[in-house]
Amino acid sequence: MLRWSQSKSRLRKPKLPDGLRIYAISDIHGCADLLQQMFAVIDRDLSTIGSRRAIHVFLGDYIDRGPDSNRTIELLIERGLKHESVFLMGNHEAFLLDVLQEPARLTEWRQFGGLQTLLSYGLKPSINPDLAEQADLIRELARAIPPHHMKFLQALRPRFVCGDFFFVHAGVRPGVPLAKQVENDLLWIREEFLLSDENFGKYIVHGHTPVQQPDIRFNRVNIDTGAYATGNLTLLTIQHDSLLAL
Repeated sequence: MLRWSQSKSRLRKPKLPDGLRIYAISDIHGCADLLQQMFAVIDRDLSTIGSRRAIHVFLGDYIDRGPDSNRTIELLIERGLKHESVFLMGNHEAFLLDVLQEPARLTEWRQFGGLQTLLSYGLKPSINPDLAEQADLIRELARAIPPHHMKFLQALRPRFVCGDFFFVHAGVRPGVPLAKQVENDLLWIREEFLLSDENFGKYIVHGHTPVQQPDIRFNRVNIDTGAYATGNLTLLTIQHDSLLAL
């Protein structure tokens, strides 16, 4: 359990509007069982907050690497029907949508953990598929992905702003106003953002780059704790100016 660091207490803490609580999760990567565990934690907390408004914010990378991308997407869709939710695009979802248009990128996708996604939708690719098999696999995948899953993937947002907080998958490019950030950076950026001590104008909540434990800094918080490799899926709770990572 990590709370907001007091080392920067001289700075004004970012705040949410009164009466609002946010639950944020990033980089699930097909770990459906861990996601269900986090839902149970959230549900217990929801029973204590009374009339406060609660928003679930998911920061992308729902698929690949882990064992059950298919079920993960289904759980997220079901959750969104019952709770106010915001679903952001991750680079892995963006890459899947690209592969569906360009089957030749299948080999590259496999290096990102795409094999596990193929298997979760019932496909059985060979070890080294040739171009013809790659095209067949992508056609089969397009048929295997349920229409409501495809609708979910195509509707993912690149960013979400609430109060003083800016939610995004990977981060933002330093020196560029938040309103002018390009989607490629929001989904893929690493070092330029991670090494920056810039005040971005909003407090950035992100994932994308795995860390051993939530990395809470004065200008950003990284909540990607590498769930598929560590078994640790982090939940960040925000209320007013309080951040609590579980």
